[in-house]
Amino acid sequence: MTHYPVDTSIEPEVTHFFDPDSNTFSYVVKDPGSKACAVVDSVMDFDYAAGRTSYEQADAIIAFVRENGLEVEWLLETHVHADHLSAAPYIQQAVGGKLGIGEQITTVQETFGKIFNAGTEFQRDGSQFDRLFRDGDTYTIGSMPAVAMHTPGHTPACMTHVIGDAAFVGDTIFMPDAGSARADFPGGDAGTLYDSVQKILALPDEVRIFMCHDYGPDGREVAFETSVSEEKTRNIHVGAGKSREEFVKMRTERDATLDMPRLILPSLQVNMRAGALPPAEDNDTRYMKIPLNVL
Repeated sequence: MTHYPVDTSIEPEVTHFFDPDSNTFSYVVKDPGSKACAVVDSVMDFDYAAGRTSYEQADAIIAFVRENGLEVEWLLETHVHADHLSAAPYIQQAVGGKLGIGEQITTVQETFGKIFNAGTEFQRDGSQFDRLFRDGDTYTIGSMPAVAMHTPGHTPACMTHVIGDAAFVGDTIFMPDAGSARADFPGGDAGTLYDSVQKILALPDEVRIFMCHDYGPDGREVAFETSVSEEKTRNIHVGAGKSREEFVKMRTERDATLDMPRLILPSLQVNMRAGALPPAEDNDTRYMKIPLNVL
């Protein structure tokens, strides 16, 4: 298994922002030794029925950055989300930062570029992003070290970003009582997801794990933070030594019962473009497509 350089002696200051419409957590991750920070998995508000976009969630992050005099160095996307639209370009325009995602974004772009019949103007080479991370790539936020781990299975482009003692896992794993994310999207695979979770669980026990989503199972309050130790011992899908075979059987059967996420069609069209809306047509209006009988 790949060794990832993780420094748990550094504890980034993590501030969470919650979007109740999509049950998404976004984060500002600050270097404790400077004003440098990263924004992880931002959200653009979208009224599906009205076809209207807005930026209340993103504006809250921008206000926090400005009020605290922070310097945004990175805008990180853990994967191409299927349940919310990214606000990364909007935040980038306001406060700067480089936009990064896993290099397998090209696989996702090729797949969904075909599904949505995106024209030749839609580049499928990841060029909409400033940085395409490979497994094991290192970078810094201020003086704080970070490493990107390729953790596919939910989607091909999923990355876990380990920043000091904090891991931002996207949809690779959920809170212990919620288990794991689905693996039935195009390019997903339950066995691959299990292997990716094991990479996360191989991190030091004290590493803090931050959720991208939580749905408050059994009526509990939504939660955004757990640890490698907790996940190893308590996760209902992968904890306590559950085998790969057990996981694949459970995940495959469970996924067959799930409906598609409510915002999957607009989310994929926007997020495969790094958060940019589809180009305007000859009437200066932008449109989302609804492919029939595909997903």
